[in-house]
Amino acid sequence: MKPKTSILLIYTGGTIGMVKDFKTGSLKAFNFKNLLDSIPELKLLDCKIDTVSFKEPIDSSNMNPKNWLQIAELIEVNYENFDGFVVLHGSDTMSYTASALSFMLENLAKPVILTGSQLPIGDLRTDAKENLITSIQLASLQKKNRPVIKEVGLYFEYKLYRGNRTIKLNAEHFQAFASFNYPELAESGVHLKINHEYLFKPNLKKKFKVNKRLDNNIAVIRLFPGISKSVLVSILNTKNLKAIIIETFGAGNCTTEKWFINLIKDSILKGIHVINITQCAGGSVIMGHYETSTALKKIGVISGKDLTTEAAVAKLMYFLGDNISSNTFKTKYEAPVCGEMH
Repeated sequence: MKPKTSILLIYTGGTIGMVKDFKTGSLKAFNFKNLLDSIPELKLLDCKIDTVSFKEPIDSSNMNPKNWLQIAELIEVNYENFDGFVVLHGSDTMSYTASALSFMLENLAKPVILTGSQLPIGDLRTDAKENLITSIQLASLQKKNRPVIKEVGLYFEYKLYRGNRTIKLNAEHFQAFASFNYPELAESGVHLKINHEYLFKPNLKKKFKVNKRLDNNIAVIRLFPGISKSVLVSILNTKNLKAIIIETFGAGNCTTEKWFINLIKDSILKGIHVINITQCAGGSVIMGHYETSTALKKIGVISGKDLTTEAAVAKLMYFLGDNISSNTFKTKYEAPVCGEMH
């Protein structure tokens, strides 16, 4: 008899893990040890579910690299004992965590699916149950005794996305996330439709390992018409700053004023890495396509191509933590690592 697929459910915090006290109306943390009692539908899934929770569940607005390491290490110590992992997480920074884990969990050959909800698990109209049940189902999918999904995904409102391609788009609708530059990996309807051609295909000969060093000495600067020199100077003179991400206009365009270009050029000469990503939700940076980005290309600004801000931040922390030499940093950053860019 074929053994049941085993799934580890990791609860970090967030709305999905809250239940309403009907007497007081206040929200309290859900006890995931009683998961099967509260959601009997899970018994219909042909898999064994174990749960582990952060000692102190955190709101995802407080999520930081130390917490990413906690999640990654929970997966690391349990990697051989489970077929898949579902991480329950607050939606506000879920795309950042999904992006970070995609770089931290190197040579991942099992599913790690993040999900959450807009309404608490005990709410009458909650989206938590569907998100949770389908995430577990997706994590337990196997073909020839091997996981179908072998990457970090994010599941929300009937769609599974590549985690490092997502952004949170809406704070009020159940469809909170979108992936503008990459198609969904799966869609849940009457049937579970897997888009096999879009799934990440890792090298299964390489051994799974966890990258634990992340360096957060970075800044993100969103350009706007009229941004002042003094603001930029103060950011670029920040102590220990190692890299900046500039969110530019359109296909990577910015002001051509000399003071701006010279500031960026001087920063690069000082050894600060400068990444160019677009403010647009969809599309890609193509430096040199317009005159307003040609100067950036000439001075050695790194193209973030079609990275989301979330993935750009995670990739930067990961590369800085890996102590990649400045000679190869640009070439390596501009190349895909785990399906995060074209």
